Amino acid sequence: MSANGLSQGSHASVHPSTGEDNTLRQRKIPVVPVVPERRFDPKAPKHIQEQPWTLDNFWRHFNWLHLILLFSFPAIGIYGICTTPLHTKTLIFSIVYYFYSGLGITGGYHRLWAHRSYKAKKPLQYFFAAGGAAAFEGSIRWWARDHRAHHRYTDTDKDPYNVKKGFWYAHIGWMIILQNPRRIGRTDISDLNTDKHVVWNHRNFLLFATVMAFVVPSLICGYFWGDYRGGYFYAGICRLVFVHHATFCVNSLAHILGSQPFDDTNSARNHYITALVTLGEGNHNYHHAFPNDYRNGLRWYEYDPTKGFIWACSLIGLAYDLNTFPQNEIEKSLVQQRQKVLDRWRARLNWGTPLEVLPVMEFEEFLEQSKARPLVLINGVVHDVTGFQHPGGQGLLRSAFGKDATAAFNGGVYEHTNGAHNLLSTYRIAVVRGGMEVEVWKSGAGEKMPMKDTFGHRIVRVNEQPTRLQPPIEAAAAN
Repeated sequence: MSANGLSQGSHASVHPSTGEDNTLRQRKIPVVPVVPERRFDPKAPKHIQEQPWTLDNFWRHFNWLHLILLFSFPAIGIYGICTTPLHTKTLIFSIVYYFYSGLGITGGYHRLWAHRSYKAKKPLQYFFAAGGAAAFEGSIRWWARDHRAHHRYTDTDKDPYNVKKGFWYAHIGWMIILQNPRRIGRTDISDLNTDKHVVWNHRNFLLFATVMAFVVPSLICGYFWGDYRGGYFYAGICRLVFVHHATFCVNSLAHILGSQPFDDTNSARNHYITALVTLGEGNHNYHHAFPNDYRNGLRWYEYDPTKGFIWACSLIGLAYDLNTFPQNEIEKSLVQQRQKVLDRWRARLNWGTPLEVLPVMEFEEFLEQSKARPLVLINGVVHDVTGFQHPGGQGLLRSAFGKDATAAFNGGVYEHTNGAHNLLSTYRIAVVRGGMEVEVWKSGAGEKMPMKDTFGHRIVRVNEQPTRLQPPIEAAAAN
């Protein structure tokens, strides 16, 4: 390959002034400048974030553009609220424009461009791009790049909004403190770099966002009901602040508050409050488990208007190829996660001394020790029932001392309940040599070994306690 990426025998021409491939120019494919790979230079001065904060350099740790914007918008909004009456029509429009700009982020920036969870026709792309610009959260390319890095490096130092650094860092701090380029997680955005619309959005974002975030709401409110000032302060500034912090809650609150029904290997969580303020993005545990699914709210009662809007667009052909993760795999994750929860619960309970660590006792030794204390043998397991008050009377219990009470305990006298078998397991002290299956379990040589949970503890299921008699194997019918 030659230096310009073409084979030596190709006849592609290069524009003399720009150096761009004329073939790409003729196809009208935008050409994004190639950024040379950064190489670590040990002699290069340390990045400011690698230096301690001091009175002399603290101001260099901040991203002053973001700092000024993120704190000036709330201040301007408060001033506007104090000096500008709120008209009902302006309030209604502000709410509608909030949903529109929020949808531009959730349905466009997030699920369409960052995750490619579905495909959209050009009109829908333009609709989402305009709404996302009204949210004033950066270009499509910038937003999607950071979000892909967040998914690839969740909860690590390469995660742009790592919640392990604290709630406020994940919420807003990562934007107002300069990021160290040596620590930024790298992601593939080649698909965005070759998307003409995305590239135009990136190059013209500031002007486009200013018009959509402030000019458009001011003109609409002013032209239709004469409230230019209210349109600017309420539908523009105040609405923008609400959209910002709703989106920021996905990075912070959705990684702290809620449940983890699908996966607990990262901090993402589901919570209805976060879903409510973020147009469905609060079902975040599901999203991190299945990021290429266009849905965040899986069930009908899980609030996810973004999902509903995308689905509605698919009915009229504006959206298509909607990705959904296989239901079988979703249910696998639910089962596995619930099993881990059950395993933690099981680990806190007393299931009795494990059979494999109990001492092996000769039957004669069992008979001898039964003369001094109340020992009962059931299914090869020795139990010391000192202090136990039998609900059927102590006489029944005393009649089993020093004897094999397997048959009596399993229906000969009374078919004891599952709870009785579980309780009996807490009284076991030994196994008798030759005592059926239990000695095989102890040696580890049996073919039928008990199942174990996530933490390696034996799972004792209903009707599988070692003190229960297993049903006899029926003999095959004679021919």
